[in-house]
Amino acid sequence: MTAGTKTSEAKAAAASTVAADADRLVDLSHRIHAKPELGFEEVSASAWCAEELAQAGLSVEAGVGGLPSAFVATAGSGQLVIGICAEYDALPGIGHACGHNVIASAAVGAGRALARLADDLDVTVKIFGTPAEEGGGGKILMLERGVFDGVHGAMMVHPAPNELDRMPCLAVEHYDVVYLGKEAHASAFPERGVNAADAITVAQVAIGLLRQHADDRDQVHGIVTLGGAAPNIVPAHTEAKYYVRAASMRALERWSPRVKRCFEAGAVATGASLEYRPQGPTYSEFVTDEPMAALYRANAEAVGRTFPTIEGRPMSGSTDMANVSLVIPSIHPMLGIDSLPAVNHQPEFTAAAAARPADRALLDGATAMAWTVIDLATNDGERSRLGGRAFAAGASA
Repeated sequence: MTAGTKTSEAKAAAASTVAADADRLVDLSHRIHAKPELGFEEVSASAWCAEELAQAGLSVEAGVGGLPSAFVATAGSGQLVIGICAEYDALPGIGHACGHNVIASAAVGAGRALARLADDLDVTVKIFGTPAEEGGGGKILMLERGVFDGVHGAMMVHPAPNELDRMPCLAVEHYDVVYLGKEAHASAFPERGVNAADAITVAQVAIGLLRQHADDRDQVHGIVTLGGAAPNIVPAHTEAKYYVRAASMRALERWSPRVKRCFEAGAVATGASLEYRPQGPTYSEFVTDEPMAALYRANAEAVGRTFPTIEGRPMSGSTDMANVSLVIPSIHPMLGIDSLPAVNHQPEFTAAAAARPADRALLDGATAMAWTVIDLATNDGERSRLGGRAFAAGASA
């Protein structure tokens, strides 16, 4: 049997499994969508995904990396090891407005499709349940704690308004800014107060002025989470959450100190003290593995996905999958779910993430990822490039 025949037969089998699993995968997506859980709290979503994978014969290890809602599900024992990442955390207030229910279900679908094929393909498939992508950096913690050790290639898919073969990605650091001043009666004794709310106001004005001098991909945005207790009390304690982004970790090293000097200006101007509280590890830029991206795009097009030319400013975001990409060849394609004019992190996108186009996208994404793993497994050049030995095309089923 030729490698080409082996590849075609494996792809047909994988597509058949995804089609047979369609109802259960859509049900999984809708269950996760209906019960949004924040980062590191994805108890139900993690368990549901692990259960679906275990039922398909994958060996599941829960609580990996010391993270209760993380897991690894494994099929096969081949030398080439390919990982597929599932995300399932939601956003506060607006639920699955980034469509992580689709990500998780597509990863589960790909894992189930490959479960019975892995040994015949001489590949090990690992489905990683990765918590807290929305700021907590679950993948980075898993990477640092050895959970991704031995993986030769990694992938995932992510819902978006349009189909893309990669995610335009920025490095980002997340932290809380805390100012501490001194209370006083705002009318009778204002001179005895140190106004922490004024400190954050000064900082925000300084950041607004700094934007004139930012590079094209430098960004800073935040919200005030604590502004004071009452109008007649000089605020002694204010807090804000900020994201600072740049094109790369190196660019972030240049941009971040300039932003922090704006916060320092607030402290100097008012006399309040300043504290930074990091909220998770720094996310890096993404390095797309071009050969793997080309294979995925061809497979996605083969199942009917189309990649339009995007006019205007390209979307950008950040992901902890980027840190994985610096260590392991990785891809992060975007699945269009026909949501426009709604875009990620809007309530309307939350609704779109459980609509029929999203259901179709998760099935297509599962198939395209499974097919991409099959291509990597059966192509000697790709196996050699990624670190696995040559594929034996004549191996028995």
